[in-house]
Amino acid sequence: MNALEEMYHLSKAMSLIALVAIVPGYWFNLLCSSLIGSEVLYGLTFFFANFGPNSTTFIVPAELFPARFRSTCHGISAASEKAGAIIGAFVVQYYTQDGDSNGIKKAIIGLSVVNLIGFFFTFLVPETKGKSLEELSGEDQDIGRNAEANDRNYRTDVGPESEMV
Repeated sequence: MNALEEMYHLSKAMSLIALVAIVPGYWFNLLCSSLIGSEVLYGLTFFFANFGPNSTTFIVPAELFPARFRSTCHGISAASEKAGAIIGAFVVQYYTQDGDSNGIKKAIIGLSVVNLIGFFFTFLVPETKGKSLEELSGEDQDIGRNAEANDRNYRTDVGPESEMV
């Protein structure tokens, strides 16, 4: 089979999968929009999907890291999250690959334990309590000290012009 034939068969399979998913989803949306409202269902889905993980992954690190190192630390944080997701995917695949119910049970218990540990570690993150980013990182104090040092370095009463007179 050459690449074009493979692409043709793959596109037929993907079209079939799209039809199997889209048609029932469309009818479900028509039925639920009169009962619940598709906007409410859509909003609830995103709220529960992003409420905990989104804030601890993206929002909290942006507030906690000092401004000088924020992009570097945020990158390290995101890379650690991605590495954990990759490791988790391979570990779950290892336990569930055979289809053994005991292995699947172990994988689900392991995932539950990791989620519970993450839940409790989230409470160790300090609360920012409405402080500005400069107050949290202590940079507002650095600015005051630097201003005093600059005033000492750039005095106007001493300089080469005063010695020439």
